[in-house]
Amino acid sequence: MKNNKKNLFVALVLLIFTGVEAQTIKVGVCDWMILKRQKLGEISLAKQIGADGVEMDMGGLGSNPQFKNKLRDDEASVVAFNRAADSLNIEIGAMAMSGFYGQSFATKETYKELIEDCLNTMDKMGGVKVAFLPLGGCGNGWTDDKALRKTIVKRLHEVGEMAKQRGKIIGIDTPLDAAGNLKLLKEIKSDGIRIFYKWQTAVENNRDICAEIKKLGAKNIAAFHSSSIDSVCLRDDKAIDAVAIINTLKDLKWSGWFFVERSRDVSKVKDVRYNYSNNVHYLKSLLGTLAAPEVALDSVGRDAQYVANILKRAQKVTDKLGITYQPKGQNVLNIVANRYFELNDIYAERDTLKKKDKKLAQATADSKLYRSHFGYDAKLSMYLKPHEIETVKDVMTFNVLHVTFDAHCDMIPTLTDEEKAQIMAWLIEARELAIDAESSNKKHEVFGKYKGRINNYLSARGYDLVKEREAWYERIKARGGTI
Repeated sequence: MKNNKKNLFVALVLLIFTGVEAQTIKVGVCDWMILKRQKLGEISLAKQIGADGVEMDMGGLGSNPQFKNKLRDDEASVVAFNRAADSLNIEIGAMAMSGFYGQSFATKETYKELIEDCLNTMDKMGGVKVAFLPLGGCGNGWTDDKALRKTIVKRLHEVGEMAKQRGKIIGIDTPLDAAGNLKLLKEIKSDGIRIFYKWQTAVENNRDICAEIKKLGAKNIAAFHSSSIDSVCLRDDKAIDAVAIINTLKDLKWSGWFFVERSRDVSKVKDVRYNYSNNVHYLKSLLGTLAAPEVALDSVGRDAQYVANILKRAQKVTDKLGITYQPKGQNVLNIVANRYFELNDIYAERDTLKKKDKKLAQATADSKLYRSHFGYDAKLSMYLKPHEIETVKDVMTFNVLHVTFDAHCDMIPTLTDEEKAQIMAWLIEARELAIDAESSNKKHEVFGKYKGRINNYLSARGYDLVKEREAWYERIKARGGTI
């Protein structure tokens, strides 16, 4: 204890007197890409995704003299944003002037007013230190056009000095490689300008990101857009070696922000939560900054391979819900896995007791299953809505409820609403029992018994199930299906 206090004291002294800070890399998302540009909902969405913060855009520009910046004069919105960010522990990591993707910084007459507006907004939003300025609107040839380049350099020097005087940095996005960017920075001659490095640009130009980062040096990098073109999420992108990139930055002792802009799975390109939670989770897992889930995994003393298999089984649930890589997904994953562990423990104890007293063994198991059954619903309800809990149960019972119900409705098109309701009620009851069964075979046995009850019910209602089934098979064949 004394040594711990001593080490803490030394660390504090170093921080106070030398200004040495621990290296920190945070992960955020671009609000315009998660479809929440300057919308209050971006704060809660960033939290759900698991991000540390957001890169907030200044609003559209087009041919307008000013950004469509809602925060310029709306103090109520500023207060609401800051309160939401504080309460959810979400930072505004950078302000973006994405309007300059489409408008030329070299020819926009109001460029100084636009930069001033951005710097003012940065102060309002908790003292943001970094601004993003893309030069895409200047066209593809500005780097080799001497006159155009001279204009851009002059303007960047001016706005860089504006930022520097206010203790801020403007990170520029250029098409240049590391050597070209270093030359450009030397021409600009302002400590207020750095490079906002974009992984996508490097990938598109077949550049070695790690080599580029080393050449640029930590002091010249304002932040990163840590994503690539849309094809797959980062964890599946073979063109991005995120581990090597992070290790390079650790060697350089660089601290700052990774902002995820793209890297969306093209098969789910519109699924914001899936794509961005996936990418944020991946980067934070590599950085070692994932928050520990509130629900601990009950894995102590269990075989490692068994635990791994159970986690794969549990992930089928969170995958179906689309929350695997969200913070709540990690908690739900552990709740489901723990339920499998608990069932295994109950049945293992029953089998041990059976050797001495079969009745006591079954009674003990039934008692524990009864108590734990309702506890499982309660635990899930801390993170999931009722319809999501239904999905959990369906996945854990192989969706037999819906397959069976749909089959009956398809087999007997004349079923009344009353009959459908009765069938569904029994299948729900079967699912509640099956979810506690000890194996997949036992789960299907439970449903088998209730299918028999349903068939008896339908027969008593006057349905000839043999004829109904034969006619159903013919309809299936006629529409090209198989039985």
